[in-house]
Formats: sequence, C-alpha cells, structure tokens
Amino acid sequence: MKRLTLLSRSYCHLCDDMRSALQALQGGLSFSVEVVDVDEDPALEARYGELVPVLLDGDTEICHYFLDASRLAAHLGAEVSKSD
Repeated sequence: MKRLTLLSRSYCHLCDDMRSALQALQGGLSFSVEVVDVDEDPALEARYGELVPVLLDGDTEICHYFLDASRLAAHLGAEVSKSD
C-alpha cells in the first residue's frame, strides 16, 4: 500500500477539504495518508509556505490547494470514475 503525505495546517479549510476528498477515495484506491502540520516544522513551513495543502509521495508533489483525483489515480496506476 502506498503511503502518501498531506502537508496541512490546523486552521486551513482547503486542507480539511483535501483530507475529506482523500478519505472518500481510499476505498477505491490503495493508499494511506499521513497528515503533517507544516507549522510544526520550520523547514517544511519555509519550503511550502502558502502552497498547503500539498499531497506528496516522498518528494514527488502530486497536487496542491485542491485534490486532483485523476492525477492521484494516474500516480497510483489506477483509474478513478468521473463522479469522484
């Protein structure tokens, strides 16, 4: 199972939206998500600043601001239906 990282902030509504969208896709795609608060790590905050939320697979950025379900599916080598 692929382990992805969601860079987030506690006061970020876009982060909450991306987390919810990811949870909705987890049943059909094989991945887990670790949520990391960028404000707790000065290096992450300096690197990603206002880009959050950012979805990463290691150092590879899959998307930021909004979940791109098609790009995520392509990254995971899967297909996602148009309704997602």
